[in-house]
Amino acid sequence: MRIAIDVNGVLRDTLTKIQQVYERWYIDNQIKQTDDDDFQYEIISDVTTLDLANHLKFKDEDEIYNFLYVDHTMEIFGHSPSVEMNTFVDLNDFYFDKRDEHEILIVSDEIAKSKPATLFFISKFGCQLEKVKFYSKVTMNNLWEELDILVTANPELIINHPKDKKIIKFNTTYNTNIDCETSISTIKELKEIKF
Repeated sequence: MRIAIDVNGVLRDTLTKIQQVYERWYIDNQIKQTDDDDFQYEIISDVTTLDLANHLKFKDEDEIYNFLYVDHTMEIFGHSPSVEMNTFVDLNDFYFDKRDEHEILIVSDEIAKSKPATLFFISKFGCQLEKVKFYSKVTMNNLWEELDILVTANPELIINHPKDKKIIKFNTTYNTNIDCETSISTIKELKEIKF
């Protein structure tokens, strides 16, 4: 069986890092206003969902894209903390315990410079899995061809997975309202699941 583990929300606490970087560059440093002197950057609320515009004030969608994938990519995606203190210890234990029976890989929704930043992130925590696959909104359907089971926190993947594939929901603040047959709150719980 091919078991894939998603990076964002399962291994990497990207949302916390996004808010920290926004505060440092847009609030604390008060980025100079050139186009619109009336515009004020602000934190609307803590970042608890994937829709950043609901939490952080940007001028437009292009500015959000530049913030994530041009200006602060390595800082956000490479230097985010892991979801738990022992995330990668538990992931490596799971991998060594199950690798003879199953193919285990890491998948991540990445574009542009977030790919090398993500590789840096998983390497700095000592991840020992051998295969990493990147996907995007455009290539998401191809992702399903390479796996049987997906461990993810992504609401879109949980809701829209093919019927012949199994989803294990990793519980987060932004997917609590989504029902799933199997869910976990720590990577360590993967060892208890019968595959």
